[in-house]
Amino acid sequence: MLIEIATTDFETTQLAVKGGADRIELCAGLSEGGITPSVGMLKLCRQKFDLPIYPIIRPRSGDFLYSREEFEIMKHDILLCRSLGFEGVVLGLLNADGSIDQDRVQQLIDCAYPLEVTFHRAFDRCADPFEALEQLIQLGCERILTSGQQPTAPEGAFLIASLQAKAENRIIIMPGSGVRVDSIIELATQTGCVEFHSSLRALKKSAMQFIHPSFSNSKESYANPSIVIEAILALKENLRSIQ
Repeated sequence: MLIEIATTDFETTQLAVKGGADRIELCAGLSEGGITPSVGMLKLCRQKFDLPIYPIIRPRSGDFLYSREEFEIMKHDILLCRSLGFEGVVLGLLNADGSIDQDRVQQLIDCAYPLEVTFHRAFDRCADPFEALEQLIQLGCERILTSGQQPTAPEGAFLIASLQAKAENRIIIMPGSGVRVDSIIELATQTGCVEFHSSLRALKKSAMQFIHPSFSNSKESYANPSIVIEAILALKENLRSIQ
Protein backbone atom coordinates (compact mmCIF):
# COMPACT_ATOMS: atom_id res chain seq x y z
CA MET A 1 0.00 0.00 0.00
CA LEU A 2 1.13 3.52 -0.78
CA ILE A 3 0.88 6.90 0.94
CA GLU A 4 0.91 10.11 -1.11
CA ILE A 5 1.46 13.30 0.86
CA ALA A 6 0.29 16.70 -0.40
CA THR A 7 2.82 19.39 0.45
CA THR A 8 2.59 23.15 0.25
CA ASP A 9 6.20 24.39 0.17
CA PHE A 10 9.80 23.17 0.22
CA GLU A 11 9.96 22.55 3.96
CA THR A 12 6.78 20.47 4.14
CA THR A 13 8.02 18.48 1.14
CA GLN A 14 11.31 17.85 2.94
CA LEU A 15 9.42 16.72 6.05
CA ALA A 16 7.19 14.41 4.01
CA VAL A 17 10.23 12.81 2.41
CA LYS A 18 11.87 12.31 5.82
CA GLY A 19 8.65 10.78 7.12
CA GLY A 20 8.68 8.12 4.42
CA ALA A 21 6.07 9.38 1.94
CA ASP A 22 5.90 7.13 -1.11
CA ARG A 23 4.92 9.96 -3.43
CA ILE A 24 4.44 13.73 -3.21
CA GLU A 25 1.65 15.85 -4.65
CA LEU A 26 3.49 19.16 -4.85
CA CYS A 27 1.28 22.22 -4.41
CA ALA A 28 1.30 25.82 -3.38
CA GLY A 29 -1.62 27.32 -1.47
CA LEU A 30 -2.81 24.04 -0.02
CA SER A 31 -5.27 25.92 2.17
CA GLU A 32 -6.98 26.95 -1.10
CA GLY A 33 -7.11 23.39 -2.37
CA GLY A 34 -3.70 23.58 -4.05
CA ILE A 35 -2.42 25.62 -6.98
CA THR A 36 0.59 25.19 -9.25
CA PRO A 37 3.89 25.82 -7.41
CA SER A 38 6.38 28.47 -8.50
CA VAL A 39 9.12 27.65 -10.98
CA GLY A 40 11.70 28.01 -8.22
CA MET A 41 9.96 25.51 -5.97
CA LEU A 42 9.46 23.05 -8.82
CA LYS A 43 13.13 23.18 -9.75
CA LEU A 44 14.52 22.90 -6.23
CA CYS A 45 12.21 20.06 -5.18
CA ARG A 46 13.11 18.14 -8.32
CA GLN A 47 16.81 18.66 -7.65
CA LYS A 48 16.68 17.69 -3.98
CA PHE A 49 14.25 14.76 -3.84
CA ASP A 50 14.37 11.44 -5.68
CA LEU A 51 10.96 10.00 -4.89
CA PRO A 52 8.05 10.40 -7.36
CA ILE A 53 6.68 13.96 -7.36
CA TYR A 54 3.44 14.99 -9.07
CA PRO A 55 2.96 18.78 -9.21
CA ILE A 56 -0.61 20.01 -9.32
CA ILE A 57 -1.58 21.86 -12.49
CA ARG A 58 -4.16 24.35 -11.30
CA PRO A 59 -3.86 28.03 -12.27
CA ARG A 60 -6.13 29.34 -9.51
CA SER A 61 -8.33 28.35 -6.62
CA GLY A 62 -12.10 28.14 -6.95
CA ASP A 63 -14.02 26.00 -9.44
CA PHE A 64 -12.68 23.77 -12.20
CA LEU A 65 -14.25 25.57 -15.15
CA TYR A 66 -11.32 27.22 -16.90
CA SER A 67 -11.07 29.97 -19.49
CA ARG A 68 -9.10 29.63 -22.72
CA GLU A 69 -6.28 31.64 -21.17
CA GLU A 70 -6.20 29.50 -18.03
CA PHE A 71 -6.07 26.39 -20.19
CA GLU A 72 -3.05 27.80 -22.02
CA ILE A 73 -1.36 28.42 -18.67
CA MET A 74 -1.98 24.79 -17.72
CA LYS A 75 -0.36 23.55 -20.92
CA HIS A 76 2.71 25.71 -20.34
CA ASP A 77 3.00 24.47 -16.74
CA ILE A 78 2.76 20.84 -17.86
CA LEU A 79 5.51 21.36 -20.44
CA LEU A 80 7.70 22.85 -17.71
CA CYS A 81 7.06 19.89 -15.40
CA ARG A 82 7.86 17.49 -18.21
CA SER A 83 11.11 19.29 -18.99
CA LEU A 84 12.14 19.14 -15.30
CA GLY A 85 11.71 15.38 -15.16
CA PHE A 86 8.74 14.91 -12.87
CA GLU A 87 7.01 11.53 -12.88
CA GLY A 88 3.48 12.85 -13.23
CA VAL A 89 1.05 15.74 -12.87
CA VAL A 90 -2.28 16.23 -11.12
CA LEU A 91 -5.12 18.03 -12.90
CA GLY A 92 -8.86 18.25 -13.40
CA LEU A 93 -11.25 20.17 -15.65
CA LEU A 94 -15.05 20.24 -15.75
CA ASN A 95 -17.70 21.61 -18.05
CA ALA A 96 -20.35 23.98 -16.74
CA ASP A 97 -22.88 21.13 -16.52
CA GLY A 98 -20.66 19.14 -14.16
CA SER A 99 -19.37 16.70 -16.75
CA ILE A 100 -15.70 15.96 -17.41
CA ASP A 101 -14.18 18.33 -19.99
CA GLN A 102 -12.99 15.36 -22.02
CA ASP A 103 -11.52 17.26 -24.95
CA ARG A 104 -9.26 19.46 -22.89
CA VAL A 105 -8.34 16.72 -20.40
CA GLN A 106 -7.22 14.65 -23.40
CA GLN A 107 -5.16 17.57 -24.70
CA LEU A 108 -3.42 17.92 -21.35
CA ILE A 109 -2.77 14.17 -21.10
CA ASP A 110 -1.22 14.29 -24.58
CA CYS A 111 0.81 17.34 -23.55
CA ALA A 112 2.05 15.56 -20.42
CA TYR A 113 3.07 12.28 -22.10
CA PRO A 114 5.02 10.26 -20.97
CA LEU A 115 4.20 11.70 -17.53
CA GLU A 116 1.39 9.95 -15.66
CA VAL A 117 -1.79 11.87 -14.86
CA THR A 118 -3.90 11.90 -11.71
CA PHE A 119 -7.37 13.45 -11.99
CA HIS A 120 -7.87 15.36 -8.75
CA ARG A 121 -10.91 16.18 -6.64
CA ALA A 122 -12.61 18.05 -9.45
CA PHE A 123 -14.01 14.51 -9.72
CA ASP A 124 -15.93 15.12 -6.50
CA ARG A 125 -17.77 18.01 -8.14
CA CYS A 126 -18.85 16.12 -11.26
CA ALA A 127 -22.51 15.28 -11.83
CA ASP A 128 -22.22 11.54 -12.52
CA PRO A 129 -19.22 9.84 -10.88
CA PHE A 130 -19.67 6.52 -12.66
CA GLU A 131 -19.90 8.11 -16.09
CA ALA A 132 -16.84 10.22 -15.19
CA LEU A 133 -14.99 7.10 -14.06
CA GLU A 134 -15.45 5.43 -17.45
CA GLN A 135 -14.49 8.60 -19.30
CA LEU A 136 -11.27 9.03 -17.32
CA ILE A 137 -10.34 5.40 -17.94
CA GLN A 138 -10.84 5.91 -21.68
CA LEU A 139 -8.84 9.13 -21.60
CA GLY A 140 -5.88 7.34 -20.03
CA CYS A 141 -5.69 8.81 -16.53
CA GLU A 142 -3.61 6.75 -14.12
CA ARG A 143 -5.68 7.43 -11.00
CA ILE A 144 -8.57 9.40 -9.51
CA LEU A 145 -8.18 11.27 -6.24
CA THR A 146 -11.57 11.35 -4.54
CA SER A 147 -13.34 11.79 -1.24
CA GLY A 148 -16.40 9.99 -2.60
CA GLN A 149 -18.14 13.27 -3.42
CA GLN A 150 -18.32 14.14 0.27
CA PRO A 151 -16.20 16.63 2.25
CA THR A 152 -14.01 13.80 3.56
CA ALA A 153 -13.16 10.29 2.38
CA PRO A 154 -14.51 8.56 5.51
CA GLU A 155 -17.88 10.22 4.80
CA GLY A 156 -17.72 9.14 1.17
CA ALA A 157 -16.40 5.62 1.82
CA PHE A 158 -19.46 3.87 0.36
CA LEU A 159 -19.12 5.61 -3.01
CA ILE A 160 -15.34 5.13 -2.98
CA ALA A 161 -15.85 1.40 -2.46
CA SER A 162 -18.35 1.32 -5.32
CA LEU A 163 -15.93 3.16 -7.61
CA GLN A 164 -13.12 0.79 -6.61
CA ALA A 165 -15.27 -2.22 -7.48
CA LYS A 166 -16.43 -0.67 -10.77
CA ALA A 167 -12.88 0.28 -11.76
CA GLU A 168 -11.81 -3.39 -11.82
CA ASN A 169 -8.12 -2.43 -11.72
CA ARG A 170 -8.44 -0.32 -14.88
CA ILE A 171 -7.60 2.84 -12.92
CA ILE A 172 -6.40 3.53 -9.38
CA ILE A 173 -8.97 4.95 -6.97
CA MET A 174 -7.11 6.94 -4.30
CA PRO A 175 -9.08 8.23 -1.28
CA GLY A 176 -8.10 11.68 -0.06
CA SER A 177 -9.37 14.30 2.42
CA GLY A 178 -9.76 13.33 6.04
CA VAL A 179 -7.27 10.47 5.69
CA ARG A 180 -5.71 10.37 9.13
CA VAL A 181 -3.98 7.95 11.46
CA ASP A 182 -7.23 7.16 13.24
CA SER A 183 -9.28 6.67 10.05
CA ILE A 184 -7.01 4.93 7.56
CA ILE A 185 -7.46 1.34 8.72
CA GLU A 186 -11.25 1.49 8.54
CA LEU A 187 -11.09 3.38 5.25
CA ALA A 188 -8.77 0.81 3.68
CA THR A 189 -10.94 -2.03 4.94
CA GLN A 190 -14.18 -0.44 3.72
CA THR A 191 -12.96 0.55 0.26
CA GLY A 192 -10.36 -2.01 -0.76
CA CYS A 193 -8.15 0.81 -2.02
CA VAL A 194 -4.37 0.51 -1.88
CA GLU A 195 -3.23 4.12 -2.39
CA PHE A 196 -4.14 6.91 0.02
CA HIS A 197 -3.65 10.68 -0.07
CA SER A 198 -3.19 12.93 2.96
CA SER A 199 -1.80 16.36 3.74
CA LEU A 200 -1.42 15.91 7.52
CA ARG A 201 -1.30 19.68 7.75
CA ALA A 202 0.07 21.24 10.90
CA LEU A 203 1.47 24.59 11.99
CA LYS A 204 4.71 25.40 13.73
CA LYS A 205 5.57 28.56 15.61
CA SER A 206 7.57 31.13 13.70
CA ALA A 207 11.21 31.68 14.66
CA MET A 208 10.67 35.44 14.50
CA GLN A 209 11.97 37.17 17.62
CA PHE A 210 10.10 40.41 17.06
CA ILE A 211 6.33 39.96 17.25
CA HIS A 212 4.42 43.05 16.21
CA PRO A 213 1.68 43.56 18.79
CA SER A 214 -0.94 44.36 16.14
CA PHE A 215 -0.42 40.92 14.56
CA SER A 216 0.48 38.81 17.57
CA ASN A 217 -2.51 36.50 17.04
CA SER A 218 -2.09 36.25 13.27
CA LYS A 219 -1.35 32.72 12.07
CA GLU A 220 -0.46 34.18 8.67
CA SER A 221 2.28 36.24 10.29
CA TYR A 222 3.72 34.00 12.98
CA ALA A 223 2.87 30.36 12.21
CA ASN A 224 4.30 28.38 9.30
CA PRO A 225 3.05 25.26 7.48
CA SER A 226 4.43 22.01 8.80
CA ILE A 227 3.95 18.25 8.80
CA VAL A 228 4.44 15.95 11.78
CA ILE A 229 6.83 13.26 10.58
CA GLU A 230 5.54 10.79 13.17
CA ALA A 231 2.05 11.04 11.68
CA ILE A 232 3.33 9.78 8.31
CA LEU A 233 5.13 6.93 10.03
CA ALA A 234 1.94 6.06 11.92
CA LEU A 235 -0.13 6.10 8.71
CA LYS A 236 2.26 3.66 7.08
CA GLU A 237 2.40 1.44 10.16
CA ASN A 238 -1.39 1.25 10.31
CA LEU A 239 -1.53 0.23 6.65
CA ARG A 240 1.11 -2.44 7.19
CA SER A 241 -0.99 -3.89 10.00
CA ILE A 242 -3.79 -4.86 7.59
CA GLN A 243 -1.73 -6.16 4.68
